[in-house]
Amino acid sequence: MTVQPKRDSFVAAVYSLALSALILGPLFGSGYLLLRDAVSTPRSYLTDSALGLTDAAARAVPQDALIAALSTVVDGGLVVKGLLLAALWLAGWGAARLVAVLLPSAGLGPQLVASTVMLWNPYVAERLLQGHWSLLAGYGALPWIVCAGIGVRRRIPGSWWGLAAALAFAGLTPTGALLGLTTALVVVGSPGGQSPVLRRLSGVGALFLIAASPWLTATLLADGVGDGSDPAGVAAFAARAEPGLGTLGSLAGLGGVWNSAAVPATRATLFAVVGTVLLLILVLSGIPALWRRRRNPVIAALGILALAAVLAPALGATPWGLDVGRWSVESFSGAGLLRDSQKWVALAAPFYALSAAAAVMWAQQRFPLPRPTWSIAAVVVTILALPDLVWGVGGALKPVTYPQAWTTVSEQLRGESGDVAILPAGMFRAFTYSGDAPVLDPAPRFLPLDVLQTGQLIVAGGAVGGEGTRAGQVEDLLLSGGGNAELAALGVGWVLVERDTPGQFDESSLRDLEKVFADNYLELYRVPGKPAVHQASSIARASVIIAHLAWVLMGTVALLSVGLHKNRVRLARRNQT
Repeated sequence: MTVQPKRDSFVAAVYSLALSALILGPLFGSGYLLLRDAVSTPRSYLTDSALGLTDAAARAVPQDALIAALSTVVDGGLVVKGLLLAALWLAGWGAARLVAVLLPSAGLGPQLVASTVMLWNPYVAERLLQGHWSLLAGYGALPWIVCAGIGVRRRIPGSWWGLAAALAFAGLTPTGALLGLTTALVVVGSPGGQSPVLRRLSGVGALFLIAASPWLTATLLADGVGDGSDPAGVAAFAARAEPGLGTLGSLAGLGGVWNSAAVPATRATLFAVVGTVLLLILVLSGIPALWRRRRNPVIAALGILALAAVLAPALGATPWGLDVGRWSVESFSGAGLLRDSQKWVALAAPFYALSAAAAVMWAQQRFPLPRPTWSIAAVVVTILALPDLVWGVGGALKPVTYPQAWTTVSEQLRGESGDVAILPAGMFRAFTYSGDAPVLDPAPRFLPLDVLQTGQLIVAGGAVGGEGTRAGQVEDLLLSGGGNAELAALGVGWVLVERDTPGQFDESSLRDLEKVFADNYLELYRVPGKPAVHQASSIARASVIIAHLAWVLMGTVALLSVGLHKNRVRLARRNQT
């Protein structure tokens, strides 16, 4: 009786892996991911920045610390590629498992349709182009969180471990942790189930605190983050209307990312309407079939969550919604985490995948054809709705090769003290070797010392300020030709000049510095004198490292426990036969 489900699960896993590889295609060549916000380097380091203990918000915690640890034994570029492939693979496979759990009579075809919808959509494409690879880890965990949450409701042994593993994977970023928490609360908190709701919610809360402990601890212990985010970011990062759709239509089609440059070519034309209509026809066709199963509280809860995930960002982009957002950012520290509102549309994806599978089931019953016909048609429609997602989103995901200068400078700074200031000013670069899109400066992840960054982002219509107050002071000093004593007092021991990129730059600020290295790409200068110490305390570092270890331990133990439980079940079934 278990042969068919096992086969279906295996086929769904292989199919999702193949589809993920088709999406990421060119990224598997030699080189490193360097596209907008995505930065990978051969090696990164466990600096205060990686631990989230500077005056900037801990947005890349614990991902940076994890990569720093893993890149000591494996090339950092391979680590990022592997994690990204795993995120997409788990997203597709998890969607198939979600259908198998909630629609047990669906069969393999609808499961593969769900995998396709979960993977082949504008949300995945736009987040890849924006460089939010680690956010996709949280996205990939969502269907597994739903499945584990259903198991918790049914008191299936091992389900709590499965939920812990999924929440730990989602916790690679703060946003992913919150996506996972929201989904888990919705599923386990729905009425019914074989255990008390309060107990289930308490368990989810405890797991979340461990999964989110790295960035929660860093936020509590870091200096200077209490000033909050720039309210200008609320409008700058609001959901955006794509051609012919309006903001609501774009979000309903799982698109609408704030950056108009980080979209596939077809989403920048009126074909966006065609793609959105095709996707929504498939999804909406399944809602009547799901409505007949409305007595299942999880299906109803996922539908309500999907509706809220589309409507809330749309309302947030209205004038009064922007006012509320600005007030929140000004009033509450940490509210800036919510400002990129389109990313929360990820919460709708599990229901979209489930509804698409239900649509195929309905079509198979209503219009009998050879069994795979409707499934194949649904897969084709989903892919045609976004044809340029294939092969690195139209080839945009191309690995880059860093000049040797980066490795030379990194080795020069190993074992040294003092922070590194960067010229030209700004966080984004346009290197000759990195393609046409602007890229986040790789220096903070490439160098073994803390690199001072203001966090200021240049967007259409102006600039959004960051939280890096000391970095802002250093940048102003360098652009005004300030002296060595002032730089050293601010903790600067080195100045790195990135020659191969445009930006604000005052040569006079280098006149009294000692040149240590220079070529066509980089120049490294030592600041005379002993720099002031601007480092996190030993207690703060130890506390954050312990929180990281707790996160890793929870994920590792949970994953091993799931595997051991499945092995015990397999042996028990074998003994029964």
